[in-house]
Amino acid sequence: MTDDILFTVDGHVATITLNRPAKLNAVTPEMSKAIVAAVQECNDSDMIRVVIVTGAGERAFCAGSDIKELDTYESPWQFRNRADYCDAIRKLLKPTIAAVNGYAFGGGLETSLSCDIRIASDNAQFAAPEIKLGWIGGGGMATFLAHSVGPSNAALMIMTGDPIPAEKALAWGLVSEVVPQADLLARARSIADVIASRAPIAAETAKLNLQAAFTMPQEQAIHYERDLQTICFATEDAAEGRAAFKEKRQPTFKRR
Repeated sequence: MTDDILFTVDGHVATITLNRPAKLNAVTPEMSKAIVAAVQECNDSDMIRVVIVTGAGERAFCAGSDIKELDTYESPWQFRNRADYCDAIRKLLKPTIAAVNGYAFGGGLETSLSCDIRIASDNAQFAAPEIKLGWIGGGGMATFLAHSVGPSNAALMIMTGDPIPAEKALAWGLVSEVVPQADLLARARSIADVIASRAPIAAETAKLNLQAAFTMPQEQAIHYERDLQTICFATEDAAEGRAAFKEKRQPTFKRR
């Protein structure tokens, strides 16, 4: 782990914080490797049920990859096969919440798009500025942005590279909520606590189900959903949920 990535666990909620505020939390190769390690720890833990991803400081969630570090790759092929932080976030098995404060540019936008739920502070800005430097995003930018804001709005962002403010991001469906900056982490934690109180296996299969909804043909996605439902129904937690309902009490879920 590096000091530029903070990883904390409080109860059932883990938080991955990009901690390089002086550089707008721009991600270095070392930080990417630390994010990969944090993701593995989250996936291996029965205690962790939800993961919040955020950035330190008031100016930025993440300004993307550190441009000065890109020339350290020996070849374009090495760059192509790097340990990518957006790929790592998408490999999280647990539900994820992006708490976006300030700039979410380039890889920072892709990082937020790689999370299941996005909430933003009122000073947040979102951009795909790579075209201004001569390339395009490579962490899922086009597919996730088009699914989130529609093809025309995605084209506008990707082809101009210009930022949009939080309120427009909300209107376009890029984020679920916009809150005052001072309330951002508290609101993210509130959502995380609600999800963490639900049956963990059901939450994880819900994540798989939503991913399938975007990647599978509709009939195949419905069959997959039915299979996931059957898996959940066979768990101890589902039996506990049914018992708690009959007994009119709160269920105690154990991720089994």
